Amino acid sequence: MTSDSSSHTRNPHLDDDPAFALHRGGKLQVTPTVDVHDHEGLALAYTPGVARVCSGIADAPELVEDYTWRSNLVAVVTDGTAVLGLGDIGPQASLPVMEGKSLLFKQFGGIDSVPIALACTGVDEIVETVVRMAPSFGGINLEDISAPRCFEIEKRLRERLDIPVFHDDQHGTAIVTVAALHNAARLTGRTLGDLRAVVSGAGSAGVAVTKMLIDGGIGDIAVADSKGMVYEGREGLTPVKRELAAISNRAGLRGSIESALAGADVFIGLSAGEVPESVVATMAPDSIVFAMANPNPEIHPDVARKYASVVATGRSDFPNQINNVLAFPGVFRGAFAARATDITENMKLAAATALAGLVGDDLSADHIIPSPFDERVVPAVSAAVAAQAREDGVARR
Repeated sequence: MTSDSSSHTRNPHLDDDPAFALHRGGKLQVTPTVDVHDHEGLALAYTPGVARVCSGIADAPELVEDYTWRSNLVAVVTDGTAVLGLGDIGPQASLPVMEGKSLLFKQFGGIDSVPIALACTGVDEIVETVVRMAPSFGGINLEDISAPRCFEIEKRLRERLDIPVFHDDQHGTAIVTVAALHNAARLTGRTLGDLRAVVSGAGSAGVAVTKMLIDGGIGDIAVADSKGMVYEGREGLTPVKRELAAISNRAGLRGSIESALAGADVFIGLSAGEVPESVVATMAPDSIVFAMANPNPEIHPDVARKYASVVATGRSDFPNQINNVLAFPGVFRGAFAARATDITENMKLAAATALAGLVGDDLSADHIIPSPFDERVVPAVSAAVAAQAREDGVARR
């Protein structure tokens, strides 16, 4: 007796859920950019005409950028170990998220992408797999790979490849957070250099946000993990956290995040922890709360607003959503425009500056960052990234 799996794929009750109904059949397809209606067209699109193009690329490899889709194609790569708020759910279960990422690349940036979910989790395996498939792609977007492996994977791929490699969980989050915090500081009559911030979470996003805020000139910033504040000399730190301790927490804060928040100007939540209201009340006047855990922010916005002048979350149902879609389409669009070989730290800062600059005289407590649907976002970020790529010497045109 054989089992019938069709009940799983054609369960009518699933389609009662609008999310399942929308995702049925997937969210992507491949669409040709040329029409083939006759023998002449077939002879040009495929053999024998295609052979002339292949030979041209073999003689001048740089022609691949002009005569294939590679120059506008990103591989969205995951191993399914850190998916949204779901954790390690494996490569197949991660595919709806990767398809969603590809949809956003196309919808917001006009960039083609292919979701690639890998059935391996070792650093060496992932790096070698991506390196071997890289000739087909103009850029690599790493997605939902758990820390600390994600840091080593990105580092090694950047060393071995001459195309942009971008871990969006790190750098997309950092770009949008820095842009939003810049405007929150401006709204409250300060600059980044005036602020003391505390970050909850030393994972991929927490590390990247901290480093980028340091590069952006924040006054001081300290990070807490599940064991308390990260500081130089603390036992049991991973190499990534030791590096973080060496460049952050100039005040030498130790102990709990609750004690560190007393008198702090900024809270940045990038973890699943909860901060009590009594602790929020100890923050400095005109405090800024970015509680970005999903689906449950570390501090509920209604609570945060009792004490903070500016509140942001990662959710779309509250004002000031810190959403990575504000960053990655424009970053890749700009990198592709310059045919950049890398995405530098300066390029990320340029993206954040451009994004912040789109909020002008309409800056308010409920509007410190543009909407993802603001049509100015991708052109502004793209232009800033491309210009910085040329200034940094990583552009090929």
